[in-house]
Amino acid sequence: MGGGFTEVGKGMEPRGLAVSRSFRLAKLVSPAVAVAKRPLRAAGLQVGRGAHSPGLRPCSDLRNLAQIFPTMKYSYDELAQMIDHSLLHPTMTDADLEQGCRIAARYRVASVCIKPYAVKQAVEWLRDTGVRVGAVIGFPHGNSATESKRYETELACRDGAVEIDMVINLGKALGGDWDFVEQDVKAVCEEAHGRGARVKVIFENDYLTQGGAGLGSDDFKRRLCQICERAGADWVKTSSGYGFVKQANGGYSYQGATEHDLALMRASVSEKVQVKAAGGVRDLDGLIRVRDLGASRCGATATAAMLDEYRRRVAAEEAGQTASVTAAAIGSGGY
Repeated sequence: MGGGFTEVGKGMEPRGLAVSRSFRLAKLVSPAVAVAKRPLRAAGLQVGRGAHSPGLRPCSDLRNLAQIFPTMKYSYDELAQMIDHSLLHPTMTDADLEQGCRIAARYRVASVCIKPYAVKQAVEWLRDTGVRVGAVIGFPHGNSATESKRYETELACRDGAVEIDMVINLGKALGGDWDFVEQDVKAVCEEAHGRGARVKVIFENDYLTQGGAGLGSDDFKRRLCQICERAGADWVKTSSGYGFVKQANGGYSYQGATEHDLALMRASVSEKVQVKAAGGVRDLDGLIRVRDLGASRCGATATAAMLDEYRRRVAAEEAGQTASVTAAAIGSGGY
């Protein structure tokens, strides 16, 4: 198919929480129910396109929704724009990738993170939807030669990727070859930045629980954060989503992003560098918790479930019902 998806073309509002151009004001819509505007007006907020009702104040910040719908501390757009919709599983076919891009466009997320060979096609699928296209480099284990990573980055950017998720060379890091690690990251950052793209650097924290190079686990991760910032990274990222650790019984375990690691990484870089969670974040409360901890992006495959749950809660509260909220849990592995 050519061009972007027609049902989410430029200027059209996807299902969910749409935002008026005039005041970026909440207009709540779900597939089953058009949520009434009465509670917004009752709170003294202008509603709808070009609303200029006497005595009402414009709502320039969607976080005002939290005053009306208590469980919604963040707006739909604030949460949707955290999500990098992950399209990386080895078994995904081209049809699966196209469907994944449709989901990303429908829910108006920040980006898709897609297999490198599919970047050019994803750019066409997502044209005029506002969803960015990102690609993975040296994925998932980070073992490619630095020049290979640089060239992968060049190819992805030439095909239209504007975000790059690269994996560090874990063996070099664990062996304490910090200069190699820094130059590896720097090569990708320089190539990407020169082509207008930004870079997220993946640590794969499941492999770092024992630390390395004479450092404990936390100090090791802090050192990686410092190195990545110095090398030009735009984000530091917890995991690839594929960091399975072999156990003594022959099985494999996986946690992904944890609260501890997100807080540690946020505290270990300056405000110039952002933090991305990946792996083990599978529901709305987990996504909210990730944001609470200071991360600006979250890799996810459960995008639809997360954002449908947001709409369900808003609709329930508008109807005067109590929206059920589960305890936030991240770091549980899974996809």
